[in-house]
Amino acid sequence: MVEEDHGSNATDNATMGEIIAQRLSRRDLGRGLLAVAVVQTLLPKTNAIADPATKREHATRAFDFHEVEAGSDTTHHVAEGYDADVLIRWGDRLKPGAPEFDPQKQSGDTQAEQFGYNNDFIGYLPIDGKSDHGLLVVNHEYTIEELMFPGLGRQDRQANFAATTADHVAIEMMAHGGSVIEIKRDGGKWHVVEDSKYARRITAKTEMRISGPAAGHAKMKTSADTSGAHVFGMLNNCAGATTPWGTWLTCEENINGYFWNKDALDAHPDAAAMKRYGIPQQAFAWGKFEPRFDIAKEPNEAHRFGWVVEIDPFDPASIPVKRTALGRFKHEGAGNTINKDGRFVVYQGDDERFDYVYKFVTDAKVDLADPKANKDILDHGTLYAARFSADGRGQWLPLVHGQGPLTPQLGFADQGAVVIFARQASDMLGATKMDRPEDIEVNPKTNKVYVMLTNNNKRSADQVDAANPRPENKFGHIVEITPDDGDHAALTFSWEILVKCGDPAIAAVGATFNPLTTANGWFGMPDNCAVDALGRLWVATDGNSGFRTGRNDGIWAVETEGAARGTSKLFFRVPVGAEMCGPCFTPDLETFFVAVQHPGEADEDDPNAPPATFENPSTRWPDFKDGMPPRPSVVAITRKGGGKIAV
Repeated sequence: MVEEDHGSNATDNATMGEIIAQRLSRRDLGRGLLAVAVVQTLLPKTNAIADPATKREHATRAFDFHEVEAGSDTTHHVAEGYDADVLIRWGDRLKPGAPEFDPQKQSGDTQAEQFGYNNDFIGYLPIDGKSDHGLLVVNHEYTIEELMFPGLGRQDRQANFAATTADHVAIEMMAHGGSVIEIKRDGGKWHVVEDSKYARRITAKTEMRISGPAAGHAKMKTSADTSGAHVFGMLNNCAGATTPWGTWLTCEENINGYFWNKDALDAHPDAAAMKRYGIPQQAFAWGKFEPRFDIAKEPNEAHRFGWVVEIDPFDPASIPVKRTALGRFKHEGAGNTINKDGRFVVYQGDDERFDYVYKFVTDAKVDLADPKANKDILDHGTLYAARFSADGRGQWLPLVHGQGPLTPQLGFADQGAVVIFARQASDMLGATKMDRPEDIEVNPKTNKVYVMLTNNNKRSADQVDAANPRPENKFGHIVEITPDDGDHAALTFSWEILVKCGDPAIAAVGATFNPLTTANGWFGMPDNCAVDALGRLWVATDGNSGFRTGRNDGIWAVETEGAARGTSKLFFRVPVGAEMCGPCFTPDLETFFVAVQHPGEADEDDPNAPPATFENPSTRWPDFKDGMPPRPSVVAITRKGGGKIAV
């Protein structure tokens, strides 16, 4: 698995924890103590969260469902009154003529026609405006060799990928990328439309075009592409988004793990930049067989990954485009909105400890009457990094060549260099070092923006503060941004913490869920999120391991307004070893699609735990058949008898 917490930011820029502590000490201490006193008068003496028996008395306002019990076992669980049906699994037939999945007869050619591995982001695009017929676009983030291949066993850097073959790598490359599937709902149940004209696999070898300020840049040229304008494949596509003009934005995240040859790092022409991006990490065996993933043989290949890729799912012949104006980093999501002045705004997180929150504002306005007019709108605009201040205010810092320190004298020859090395540019601007910014979504009802900060277990003891009362922030928090005057293009904003995550019953954790939250309702490690058509926030988690906490990951409904603000309820729970990803609704709110990623994994934090393998997974979900490995899958959640979700 790719290490996503390399923590390569060595600048002395302020951390979010330091800023939160300053804010509490300067402005909020009196208010905070008063709030604590008031809450304590309302709580039972023995617990900081509501007893489940009082749940009906203190029903939350926005969400109407009976909460799932937190726990850990080998299958999934959904709220009472709902069905959760597996729609498509890794290896299922996707393209016309594709063979059925046979784990004993895998090949790169067959995998290229089958649903890929580790489904993450999900987007739904209606056909003819329908909520019961549309396209599902799905990211395939990464592969896990020991769970995929019979007889292989653990393959990683320690094992030096000794048993991994070129055939294994060929399958892995075809299992990456993304899938476009046509789906339809008949009789209340969803199914994949067979032999659909839209069915498509995008893989690590799909031809792509490079656009924007980095296109044709000297740092993007390789021996195979002397133009610097074309590249094969996309890697480690985690979260993403859809656009109002019907395209799919898929985000490359932990690209560092695919590159090899640490011995060549110090001699690399961009050694400092490579280290800042954690390259090479050598988490996959691809460099053994693909020369372009060896940084000595192709010094610039790594610069060609770490982008937002735009794909037209309604045109299977279209060439995906890497939109470099949005910057290069470990992208997690592309939450977006049409601003009140008509311009398009994309919010982005760089998913690494001590890295930054970004936004991109287009120069041109969106033309909804002519979707094709928006074809290259993402190539021209301004990229910003966020600086959070202790007084609850914030500033967007433009990453524009020639402004401030972003000059040739300081290493930025042009705007292409600024976006290729966006991390270093943000370092120099003094952006705020965050605790792993993951998904970011805009609430169209309130104009607020929700930033998922998953955790930061590398926080040192001298960084402990009121907001993070442990040397290691294991549970993360959610920041709420409000743009000034409701203008997402504004250079300033205000911010609050919606909730600090973890178990509120343990005082040392310092969690701040609303007291109405039950013992099942708290969560840690917020990751993906979705805001539905009613403006309600749903949060998916990554890291609530049943091995350590007795609680698997899942989907929580989180109140954001009124007296119930900060109250959370568990709606869906994944099987053991899995991560919860990709929450996505149909426009009519009658279907909730979710992605169950890497079921069957073992406890990675226990050095004495045997590794999960094809022969010994922690679960065989969803098939539960001997000889069939656990299979990442997309699940369609619907209400029994029909109706909107949680209404």
